[in-house]
Amino acid sequence: MSAYEPNSRHLREVLIFCFNMKKSAADAHRMLSNTYGEAAISERTCREWFQRFKNGDFEFEDQHGGGREKGFEDAELEALLDQDSCQTQQEFSGSLGVTQQAISKRLKVMGMIQKQGNWVPYELKPRDVERRLLACE
Repeated sequence: MSAYEPNSRHLREVLIFCFNMKKSAADAHRMLSNTYGEAAISERTCREWFQRFKNGDFEFEDQHGGGREKGFEDAELEALLDQDSCQTQQEFSGSLGVTQQAISKRLKVMGMIQKQGNWVPYELKPRDVERRLLACE
């Protein structure tokens, strides 16, 4: 087995080569498995790509980035935070029409925590650090 770890683009190029050589998807999968072992794509994925090639689609990139689409933008949540930073996650979820868990995850990614009923950034901004230093003098 090769020490080379193939990426998805390389594997798709190999699939196009096999397709042009009139190999079947099963043959292509067998060749990939023999060459790359665990790093090879599944036979089902090979069949799906061969079907795309038969339909004339030779693009290497995925049609969809995968995963579920975000139900709202961070900018919308930031706007709500600017309006009223005292709201609860439930209130944010009601305003944006998403689940409380989605709000919780986005707030965590944004680095926001709740302190004394207000949502504040976990990391202080440089201007806030300066303000604290001036207050201490």
